[in-house]
Amino acid sequence: MAQMNLLEAIRQGMDEEMEHDPRVFITGEDVGPRGGVFRVTQGLFEKYGPTRIIDSPLAELSIVGVGIGAALADLRPICEIQFADFIHPAMNQIMNEAARMYYRSGGTWTVPMVIRAPYGGGVGGGLYHSQSVEAFFAHTPGLKVIIPSTPYDAKGLIKSAIRDPNPVLFFETKKGYRLIKGDVPEGEYTVPIGEARVAREGSDLTVYSYGMMAHYAMQAAERVSQTDGIEAEVVDLRTLLPLDTKTVLESFKKTGKALIVHEDNLTMGFGAEIAAILASDGFEYMDAPIQRLCAPDIPGVPFSHPMQDYFMLNPTKIADAIRDLAAY
Repeated sequence: MAQMNLLEAIRQGMDEEMEHDPRVFITGEDVGPRGGVFRVTQGLFEKYGPTRIIDSPLAELSIVGVGIGAALADLRPICEIQFADFIHPAMNQIMNEAARMYYRSGGTWTVPMVIRAPYGGGVGGGLYHSQSVEAFFAHTPGLKVIIPSTPYDAKGLIKSAIRDPNPVLFFETKKGYRLIKGDVPEGEYTVPIGEARVAREGSDLTVYSYGMMAHYAMQAAERVSQTDGIEAEVVDLRTLLPLDTKTVLESFKKTGKALIVHEDNLTMGFGAEIAAILASDGFEYMDAPIQRLCAPDIPGVPFSHPMQDYFMLNPTKIADAIRDLAAY
């Protein structure tokens, strides 16, 4: 095992796949000699050169469009969108072209591409560098949407995403890039797409989350266990599309109470889908109203740090919500 942070795990996964498969290349803004704005691709330009680590123009539509064309030509592009906030100009390419290519061609054409983007707040980025956009893409059949919360999963899932024959959105919590650390095996391994992980066993209630909030949920669960004797189960969804409904329901059947946590806005956020599944398919197991803890419905994360702290979730807010739900 090697101890590394989330960023290093993603880089290592891409490095291994580039070494293994000459069809894999990375393109995006500043991914070359600079190594990306967060340095995720640092060192890869020197190792693989300008034909496989390609600096793009400042045009997200063209980054994804080039990726789709390359994927159709049997290459394996990894398209980096510098911030998830900037992905919107490419939504037509992603949702109308990449997502529908396999279906519209009757299975003749595949689009084996990965679109990576750092998402979320908590770094003082303000409105245009802090957005969570996963719900838009989880609504689109033909895409896969992945959000890891541990270095182990980040490496294993990026490798699986690169090998997948169809388009994958891979969102990375920017706040967790260097904050989240963990053991990563040195040997070859992958993590299957579409499988949630029970990150912590518990019997009193279940917390469903992903990305940075899954990391915080683990901290909150440990805190309430020590201070209140509440044993919360934590389900890290890992993949939003396709969703592992089996694990979601099995945990709810065990605990009978659900707290859904994500840093995206509450209304129409991905948590609403989890709540709907639990209400329709898990109603007989329900011991309390399904609860959601999410960001407020305002246009974006404020730049002001006190206001950002009010907007953002944290382990304390999650622990308080766990206590409230456990009291039902």
